[in-house]
Parts: sequence; structure tokens; C-alpha cells
Amino acid sequence: MDGIHLLGEWYGCPDTPEFTLAAPLRELCVAAAQRADLTVVGERFFQFEPQGVTGTVLLAESHLAIHTWPEAGFVTVDVYVCNYTTDNTNKAQRLFDELERALKPARRHFQAIRRGGRDD
Repeated sequence: MDGIHLLGEWYGCPDTPEFTLAAPLRELCVAAAQRADLTVVGERFFQFEPQGVTGTVLLAESHLAIHTWPEAGFVTVDVYVCNYTTDNTNKAQRLFDELERALKPARRHFQAIRRGGRDD
């Protein structure tokens, strides 16, 4: 299946509710996916103690996964979308960019992986 997988490692994120607490991070992720015109079909976020969040947003187009380590100022995020009937690459990039703007990393590592489309 053709698609795009965007991977981010974000360092030096400031201590905000969206970075440290499950409910605000969930709200940010779901709203950002909807604003990117992706179809949210489910979500699950878990609050670690004493801090940190792991969350997923299930999309009709595939998924968003995000994990925070407030004690290290670190976030990993991956956005994968299929391009089955339409090219969703720009939607995936809009979602990824909005999350990055909200979490404000001081530095980042980014990878984009094209998936599918091969006859192996």
C-alpha cells in the first residue's frame, strides 16, 4: 500500500500541559488530525506516573502515535497515512507540522519514508 510515514524526534520541548498531561495532548492530537482533514476513528492516551504520556489516534487513513518524556524534554511522533484512493501526503504533513508548532522543540530530527508501491 502506497503511503507516507513521517517520523519525528523532538528535543528541548518546554513544560506545557500538552507535553505532560494525557487530556490536553489528546485534545491537541485529535483536533490537529481533524484540522488536517484526516478521519479520526478512535484514540487512546495513557498518563504515566509521575509524568509522560503515550497516545495513539486511529485514522481511517492509518494512525498517529506520540510519546512524551517530560523529564528529558523529549517527544517521538509518527504519522502514517495510506494513499489508497487519494494522496494524503499533504494532510499528514499538516498534522505533523501542527503538532511540532504546538510542542515547540528546540531541535528536531525528521525522517519521511515512502511506503509501498514496490513489486518485490
